[in-house]
Amino acid sequence: MTRKIFSSTIIVVNITLILCLSIIMGIMCKCFSDSGKKQIDRELALIVKGIELNGLEYLSDIECDGINIEYIDFEGKVIYSSGNESDKWFSCEQRLTDGGIIRLSYSSLRVMTPFVKTIIPVVVVFLAAVLISALLIKRLAGKIVEPLNEINLDKPLENEEAYEELAPLLGKINKQRKQLKKQDDVLKRKMDEFEQILNYMNEGLVLLNEKCEIVSINPAAQKFFNVSENCVGEDFLMVDRSPRVSKAVENALKGQNSEFTIQKEGCEFQINISKIELEKKILGVVVLVFDVTEQAFARRNRQEFTASISHELKTPVQSIVGSAELLQSGLVKTEDIPRFVGHIHAEASRLVTLINDIIRLSQIDEGMEVKKEYVDLCQVAREVVNSLQKFAESRNVSLQLDAGGAVVEGVRHYVYEIIYNVCDNAIRYNKENGSVYIIAGQKDGKGYIRVEDTGIGIPLEHRSRVFERFYRVDKSHSKETGGTGLGLSIVKNAAKYLGASVSLVSEVDKGTTIEIVF
Repeated sequence: MTRKIFSSTIIVVNITLILCLSIIMGIMCKCFSDSGKKQIDRELALIVKGIELNGLEYLSDIECDGINIEYIDFEGKVIYSSGNESDKWFSCEQRLTDGGIIRLSYSSLRVMTPFVKTIIPVVVVFLAAVLISALLIKRLAGKIVEPLNEINLDKPLENEEAYEELAPLLGKINKQRKQLKKQDDVLKRKMDEFEQILNYMNEGLVLLNEKCEIVSINPAAQKFFNVSENCVGEDFLMVDRSPRVSKAVENALKGQNSEFTIQKEGCEFQINISKIELEKKILGVVVLVFDVTEQAFARRNRQEFTASISHELKTPVQSIVGSAELLQSGLVKTEDIPRFVGHIHAEASRLVTLINDIIRLSQIDEGMEVKKEYVDLCQVAREVVNSLQKFAESRNVSLQLDAGGAVVEGVRHYVYEIIYNVCDNAIRYNKENGSVYIIAGQKDGKGYIRVEDTGIGIPLEHRSRVFERFYRVDKSHSKETGGTGLGLSIVKNAAKYLGASVSLVSEVDKGTTIEIVF
């Protein structure tokens, strides 16, 4: 602003000075011109008078510096000339009494010499005036701008030294400042909220510009791509060199969205790569990374469960149908009918047991809210022992219960299912004349159940999978043992629902110990 004030003012001053100088020079030129003409007239009168008194000899005594004197007779013939040939500017002539003419001419140099001598000091004065004006204007511009530079825009209405003419402007600035502050606060709050959302997202998010440079990356994405937040501004293709991801990013910049899954460090991730478009112009790319390991695991479990349950249901149904067809066709001897009917009854009972286990497992899986209560572990354990006593006797397995005082908060029939299925497995997979030892009590202030058996034990390679649905260590003897393959799965899911922990210790041909701590 100072430069504009200075340049504008100096231009005005210079124009004013030039105009004044032009007018002055014009007036001076006119004055010198008029003065020169009067001087020529006076000198001509003197020369004429001198010639008439002394004749032409008078002309020879006159100094003709810058003057040309000519005498022309009445016939027009030049009788005398001083010989000063120059560019004639002013000239005049007068007729003598003898009929001749005296012509007097002044050179322009002689006439303009006083004028030229006057121009030099005028130009010096002009330049001095310009210099002084420039200094004064520069100082004045600084003083004019100084109050403007000292305006406190943070508090526009508190500028007492500002010009009065600026009061409306400062008022508008104050109003706009309040509006901008309000908008800035809203924007900052939204940015903070957005940043918090990004930071706490389980999904990885990466924003890229049209040059594939990273604009933003949240912690989940940093962990997935194994980079730090300092990678912002780098080329994304230098962060992830996967050909599949690189190709998908290139396609996104061309308007083609991509979605695919990859395996990494034993987990499964789904990656969505989409364009960012505004007004039909692609501004960048957004990369979303979802951890779908649990979903993939659940999907595989559902597929395995469907296959297993189909097989488990099909086996007894086929056996029932086969026996029934033989009875219906009359091919069975009369004395064999009770055996076939018993077989049908056994398979039907097995089918009902399987269906009941599936129903119980589904109820636990659905996580339906069930009212909790205080449950006496010792009392439930006694009920289980009483219920399984005949089954144990049929297997020549002895049941022993060591029960102390232990009360936990939970769902009674879930606790019963846990103890029942653990004990049922301990009896079912025990040896001839084996034993099952059940302990119910408290440990470190927590209720627990421990079931020890002298059974066949579980090989090391199978221990991590015995809690899976329909999983059996020895599938060839599954029909002999009569289990459904869902017992320990029910134990695991019911314990998880109640917040209990399940641990297993086993040794082949020596037995297995399962402990549930509530």
